[in-house]
Amino acid sequence: MNIFTAPRVGGRWAAAGLGLLLPIAFAPFNWFWLAPLSLGGLFLLWVGQDAREAALRSFCFGFSAFAFGTYWLFISLKLLGGAPLPVVLVMMAGLVLSMALYLAGCAWLSNRIAPTEGAVRWLLVVPAAWTLVEWLRSWLFSGFPWLSIGYSQIDTPLAAWAPVAGIYAVSWITVVLAGLIPWAIYGSRVTRAAAAAILAVVLILSALLRTVAWTAPGSEELKVAMIQGAIPQVLKWLPSQRLPTLRTYAGMSLDLEAQDLIIWPEAAIPAVPEQVRPFLDAMTEQMVELDTQLLTGILSYDVEHDQYRNTLLALGDPPGDYYKRHLVPFGEYFPVPGFVREWMRLVNLPYETTTAGPADQRPLMVKNVAIAPSICYEVAFGAEQLVFLPGAGLLVNVSNDAWFGDSIAPHQHLQMARMRALEAGRHMLRATNTGITALIAPDGNVQATIPQFEPGVLTGVVRPHTGTTPYVRTGNWPIAAATLLILVLVAGIGRRRRR
Repeated sequence: MNIFTAPRVGGRWAAAGLGLLLPIAFAPFNWFWLAPLSLGGLFLLWVGQDAREAALRSFCFGFSAFAFGTYWLFISLKLLGGAPLPVVLVMMAGLVLSMALYLAGCAWLSNRIAPTEGAVRWLLVVPAAWTLVEWLRSWLFSGFPWLSIGYSQIDTPLAAWAPVAGIYAVSWITVVLAGLIPWAIYGSRVTRAAAAAILAVVLILSALLRTVAWTAPGSEELKVAMIQGAIPQVLKWLPSQRLPTLRTYAGMSLDLEAQDLIIWPEAAIPAVPEQVRPFLDAMTEQMVELDTQLLTGILSYDVEHDQYRNTLLALGDPPGDYYKRHLVPFGEYFPVPGFVREWMRLVNLPYETTTAGPADQRPLMVKNVAIAPSICYEVAFGAEQLVFLPGAGLLVNVSNDAWFGDSIAPHQHLQMARMRALEAGRHMLRATNTGITALIAPDGNVQATIPQFEPGVLTGVVRPHTGTTPYVRTGNWPIAAATLLILVLVAGIGRRRRR
């Protein structure tokens, strides 16, 4: 019996098995071809099924994909965060179930709008619905864009669509290629020839797009250095570790030859500014004397309003700061009622909330070059960097991926940072505590890295870029509008025909 026409239970197990393949398409495995193949297999499992069964099979696919693809949450919450096991399991289950529900909704919607097999379903409705769902889960309820299909294609010709219309354009085209699989298998010889022609056209157009230079390097060169202190997370916030940490970062930075920009990771300074004011003043004086700008992560505290902020602090001339805008739910803030927060305090669970920075912050500056900053999780949201573009010539991301341990998450995180560089057509300078610190070119390629869990300094010379990619001009709205328009038009035409 063919698994694609298997009974309902068998079809659901087959969907779950295909879901386990999906994360392997992403870093660090990078078997990019598994993304369209696993999705194509899922779509085959929809054939001959009603909307409810297609949704259930997609739910099984999504559950296994996100359970495997985000297993590192256990490391963050339990092994390093110290949360009780029941709480960890509930939080992880909640995330995986909600992500699976998105995929179930995609299947149900596709089946209801286009119940008939054929090109309209596989090449129009399903790719549009999948892309719209990916876009929705990137911002709805704070958003979780992890495992968006387009990231798996960063090293393929399809990545050339990122500067045109962003990550979701890459996802859309990848799902179109996945839709060719059921269309060709259940189609005629002519259909299979058409599928091959569409595949060829997509690849050719993608290759041509890769030759387009949307932005251009300026004449000014900047010497940059990213510092990876490799401070273990279990030691990072111990009071006894504060002075050794400050000496580590200061020593690694001041031993360098003249640099224009030095970047320390997220919360590299394990204190609030008031606790280390002499150190900050001394480093500022050193940076001004050396004509260097230092960017460092630190947790700032507003005494008047009793608010903590995850901050990127600029020491040098000019001084500046950037406050993280997109916070991690249940990590940096807790969207729960007051009585739940009180219970969390009583049972010694983390409950302190970090305050998000304002949306209209100014870019940081170095040598008259504007910098588009992001902190950790923010690099997963492409549209959020657009507020600084096209004025900014460089992208900077600081992170503390020590929370992920030795898992797949730091590699997935770097993959997202690469996509941001490609979308903007600018260098991405990425400094992390334990890795992966990287210098990323405007085409998304990694030019150099520091090995994980090893202290080191990554230096390079970059030219701030000018110009604007189409994506910087428009953001995600054209893709969101186009996918919604396709679904509305096909649904409307279908309803008129039935009448």
